[in-house]
Amino acid sequence: MRILITGHKGFIGQNMVKALSNHELSLFEWGDKDMSLDVDRVIHLGAISDTRSTDWSALFLQNYLFTTNLVSQCVKRNIPIQIASSASVYGNSTTFKETDTPEPLNLYAKSKRMCEDSCLAMARNSPVQFFRYFNVYGPHEDHKGDQASPFHKFREQAKTGTIKIFEGSENFKRDFVPVESLINNHVRFFDIDESGIWNIGTGEAISFADVAGMVSLEIPAKVETIPMPEDIKAGYQKFTQANLTKLNRTLKLKE
Repeated sequence: MRILITGHKGFIGQNMVKALSNHELSLFEWGDKDMSLDVDRVIHLGAISDTRSTDWSALFLQNYLFTTNLVSQCVKRNIPIQIASSASVYGNSTTFKETDTPEPLNLYAKSKRMCEDSCLAMARNSPVQFFRYFNVYGPHEDHKGDQASPFHKFREQAKTGTIKIFEGSENFKRDFVPVESLINNHVRFFDIDESGIWNIGTGEAISFADVAGMVSLEIPAKVETIPMPEDIKAGYQKFTQANLTKLNRTLKLKE
C-alpha cells in the first residue's frame, strides 16, 4: 500500500513511519515544496501541536487551511484520509462522547474543531476519519519540550533528583494512551469504509501525581509541588477520559 504521512518528523509521525515501514511511504513535512497524492491512503499528522499557541494566523494557516485543502484534494481523488484531532476540543466535558458539543478552551483546540466540521462536510465517496487523540506518550518525545507527555518530562526531571508537579496534581487526571496503541487503531481503520470522529484513548484516567509517583519508583527522585503558571490556567484541562463506546462498536470489539 502507498501511504502519504504528513508530519513524519514529529513524535507520532516518527513512530508511525517505523510501524508502517513495510508499506511504500511518501513523507511530507511543513515547508516541503512537493507533496504527491499518487497514493492509496493519507495519514495527516502534520500541524502546530502547541496547545499554548496564541498565534491564530499560524494556527489557521497550518492547522485549518492546509488540512481542509488536503482533504478536498483527497475527496476529489477518492483517497481515504485519516486526520489527527485532539481531545482538547472537549474542553471541560465530563462525558467525552463524540456526540458532545465541543467547548475548546484554547486556540489550538479551536483550530482542530473547525477542521472536523469543515472536512466532514466534504466527505463523500471515500472515508474522512478524524481521531481525537487523548494524551499520547512513547518514544521520540525528546523534541517536544513543554508539550511532551508527563511520562517523558518526569523521567527527564527525575534524572536531576526532583520531579516537579503543579499544586493540586492529585486532582488533575488524564487518559494517557501509548503511541503503539494509537497506531494500532489507525491500522485497524484501514478496513473501515466510514467517515466520522472517533476517540483514541484507554478509557481510564490517572492523575499527574500518580504518574510522578510511578516515575519516582522507576528513577529514584523526590516529588515537589510548584504553582501553576498563570498563562495556562484558563486553557488547562483538568480531566480527560475517552469514552470508547463508538470506537469499540466500529471495530466490533464490544456490543
